[in-house]
Amino acid sequence: MLLRHVGFRRLCLARDMLLDAADAPPSIAAIAGELSVSPSHLIRQFEAAFGTTPHQFRIASRLDLAKRLLASGELSVTDVCMEVGFSSLGSFSTLFRARVGECPSAYRHRARSVFSAPGVAPLELFPGCLTLLWRLPPSARSIFREAVCPPDEAHSG
Repeated sequence: MLLRHVGFRRLCLARDMLLDAADAPPSIAAIAGELSVSPSHLIRQFEAAFGTTPHQFRIASRLDLAKRLLASGELSVTDVCMEVGFSSLGSFSTLFRARVGECPSAYRHRARSVFSAPGVAPLELFPGCLTLLWRLPPSARSIFREAVCPPDEAHSG
C-alpha cells in the first residue's frame, strides 16, 4: 500500500493520539473520525505503516512504560499495573509474562540488579541499535549525521 505524505502524517497523528492519552485513550472510531477515515481503513493503514494494529501498539506502549516504571523501583507492581491503565493485576501480570517472558516482579528484580546509578537506566534496557550507537566513538557518529543531512547542510546548523 502506497502512502502519500498526508496519509503518513495522519497515521503519525493517530499514533501520537494513542501514546498521549494514557488516562482515557480514545477509541479507534474516535481517532478515525478525527482523521476522516473509517475505523477499518485506519487499522489497515496503521498496520501497513507500523507493522502492528493500533490496539497492539497501545498495549505495547503501555507495557514499555510498565517496564520503565518497574525498573525504576519506585512503585509496587500493583501501582505500576494501575499507572499504565490496567484495572486487573491478574490480566496485567498474564499479559506482561506473555509479552516480556517473565512476570513483572521477576523483571523488576532483574532490571534493578543491573542499575548502576539511581535514576539512570543501564544500557541493557535500551534497544540494541541505540546501545550500539551510544558505544561508538564520537568520530564515528558523524557518519550518521551525514546520512541524515546532505554534506552541504551538515555543517550549516
